[in-house]
Amino acid sequence: MSTKPETKETKAKPAAAAAKPASAKGTAPVAPESFLKKRKRVDNLKAKKDIRLLKAAKARKTSRKAIFKKAETYVKEYRDKERNAIRLKRQAKNAGNFLIPADSKVVFAIRIRGIMRTHPKTTKILQLLRLRQLHNGVFVRMNKAALVMLRLVEPYITYGEANVKSVSELLYKRGFAKVDRQRIPITDNSIIAKNLGKYKIICIEDVIHEIVTCGPHFREVNNFLWPFKLSSPLGGYTDKGTHYTEGGDAGNRDTDINALIRRMN
Repeated sequence: MSTKPETKETKAKPAAAAAKPASAKGTAPVAPESFLKKRKRVDNLKAKKDIRLLKAAKARKTSRKAIFKKAETYVKEYRDKERNAIRLKRQAKNAGNFLIPADSKVVFAIRIRGIMRTHPKTTKILQLLRLRQLHNGVFVRMNKAALVMLRLVEPYITYGEANVKSVSELLYKRGFAKVDRQRIPITDNSIIAKNLGKYKIICIEDVIHEIVTCGPHFREVNNFLWPFKLSSPLGGYTDKGTHYTEGGDAGNRDTDINALIRRMN
């Protein structure tokens, strides 16, 4: 067999092949120190954000459970109160008597007339009641001073005792909060918890319960609520210049205010 003589080119090939891995195994490029610091900072911020989100999720879950329990308690309280009233009426009827219900602690007042030919004193009372515009509605806690003011401006307003359903519909449909003198829609319980949490009022059900029962923090809750802006009543008014007891619309209409709220909500 004849063997080819080794030339310089054939001898150089293995050397070149052996030299390639050496060049590939060279030192890897080092990232700049500023890049490493930024990556570490971003990782720390992401870890803190994940922890914060996890805590917020746990807090929402706990708060949601507490709100559900409160709602169940309030519903039971409203039902017991209604059944108790029915029972007392039946007892009085069986005994041949009439049951006179207690005076309402809270009424809902609606302005039904504008500013034409109003006396300055009347205008001032309407401002104190926060009834500055036509079809504005507010909750008023009944006491001697409030009763005097309501009777002085009876030709311009109508009022009565709103039930739980009416209060709930008003807050859910037309509820706005007064935060930093701004009118903000109540779209989340966090708005209530942030402003009324110090009074242990953290959800819309707490607000409803505080208004219906005239609780100890009724004043704070009522000031937190922006006056309700209602629509014109469906079907119109009968006679705004006549008292309700005489067939008109003005003045005290007791529990019939709920039907008017349905027409205006």
